[in-house]
Amino acid sequence: MATPFLAPVTRQVSGRAAPASIPSGPESGQLLPATVAELPVLDASGRRVLFGSLFRERRAVVVFVRHFLCYICKEYVEDLAKIPKSFLQEANVTLIVIGQSSYHHIEPFCKLTGYCHEIYVDPEREIYKRLGMKRGEEIASSGKSPHVKSNILSGSIRSLWRAVTGPLFDFQGDPAQQGGTLVLGPGNSIHFIHRDRNRLDHKPINSVLQLVGVQHVDFSGRPSVIHV
Repeated sequence: MATPFLAPVTRQVSGRAAPASIPSGPESGQLLPATVAELPVLDASGRRVLFGSLFRERRAVVVFVRHFLCYICKEYVEDLAKIPKSFLQEANVTLIVIGQSSYHHIEPFCKLTGYCHEIYVDPEREIYKRLGMKRGEEIASSGKSPHVKSNILSGSIRSLWRAVTGPLFDFQGDPAQQGGTLVLGPGNSIHFIHRDRNRLDHKPINSVLQLVGVQHVDFSGRPSVIHV
C-alpha cells in the first residue's frame, strides 16, 4: 500500500534535497504540501495572494494553462467562461485559472476570452514546478477535444498575430510549459490532479465539473474540431 502524501517528502538530487512529486489521478485523501500552499500567485493588479488561500474555505477547480498566447488555451478558457456562476455557487465551488505570464496580461486575456471567474499568474512557474507539471511535449494521442475549434495552422497564425500586434512581443509565458487541472480544498486536500502531457491533453470540462457536483454545461452547436 502506498504511503499517503501527508507532508513534504524529499529525495536527493545532485547532492541536494528536492521535493518528491505529487501523485497523479484521483488522489482523494492526499494533502498539498504547506510549502506549495504558501507560494504566491499574482492577481490582475499585481497583488500577491497565497496559493492555498484560494481554496482554503471551499473546493476549487484549478486549471493551469500553458501560456496566454496558446490558441488551445484561449479556446479552452473561452469554454470555461461559459460556465454560469450560478452553477458554481449551487455546488459551492470556485473556478480558478492560473497562467504563467506577467500579471499585465491577465486583463487583456480575460477581455479576449470573456472569462470572468478567478484568474491569477505564477510568473516564475514555481507552483507549476512543485506540482510536477510537464515541460515539453509528450507524443501521445489525446483524442479530439470538444473545446478546440481551430486547426493547428489557423490557430498558430492567430497566436503569432496576437504576439506581433500586442504591446509587448512575447509569448506571455514559457511556450514549452504544459498545464494541468486539480480539484483542491477545502484546506490543502487534493481530490484530483491531472498533468497535461501535451497541448491537447487537457481534461474535458464537463468531466471535471462532474467530479465537483457542478451541472453539465452544453458546449455543442459549434464548428467541429479540425486537425491537420
